[in-house]
Amino acid sequence: MIISLMERFGPDGWEAIKDDILSQRISVQEGVGKLFSLIPSVRREELVQYAKDTVKIRNGFAEFVAYCKANGIPFLVTSGGIDFFVEPILTPYTQVERIYCNGSDFSGETIQVLWPHDCDDQCDGGCGLCKPSILRDYPADQYTRVVIGDSITDLKAARLADIVIARSLLLEKCRAEGLTHEPFQDFYDVLESIERLQKQSKSTSRDKAPDVPGRAMEEVSV
Repeated sequence: MIISLMERFGPDGWEAIKDDILSQRISVQEGVGKLFSLIPSVRREELVQYAKDTVKIRNGFAEFVAYCKANGIPFLVTSGGIDFFVEPILTPYTQVERIYCNGSDFSGETIQVLWPHDCDDQCDGGCGLCKPSILRDYPADQYTRVVIGDSITDLKAARLADIVIARSLLLEKCRAEGLTHEPFQDFYDVLESIERLQKQSKSTSRDKAPDVPGRAMEEVSV
């Protein structure tokens, strides 16, 4: 969505910043801040309406969210996007347990991005919305941690996950780094993967001595 907004509203020069982010020459935090500082604050309503009119949630998302809710799976949306467009887009999906995203300040001449979920002391900084820091709030000895994503901004969290469900650039990175992963195209694919993981977990639990079972959790990146 950030790229789409920039294609519609960004002035000359924004693409160079985008390329610097994707190539990891600058941090996500620095790059996203620079991108939105190019856009006048007075265009807020245009930005929000454009996001609502153009965003397309991948097929199967509603069914997947409902499955997580019905099966007691904590489902978190962790987005490197900004609150002024992330929250309106996800409003219909009331079964999402929690949405993490960056904030915004339109009081100045241009848009200022705020960072309420910054890096913890185990991260090397620069994430903006720090997905690995959020993941660490769910200990590996209590949860099976699944990261669902598609971008460079998901890679640090993917390295901590038990399994990654990936597409696009994140899928390439998972293959290159040898991370445990499965590919997906839409959320029906994701649902199939999670159902299979649930069955495997139940089968493994029956074969083990009784203990306190871990809970599966998913973190999907927008």
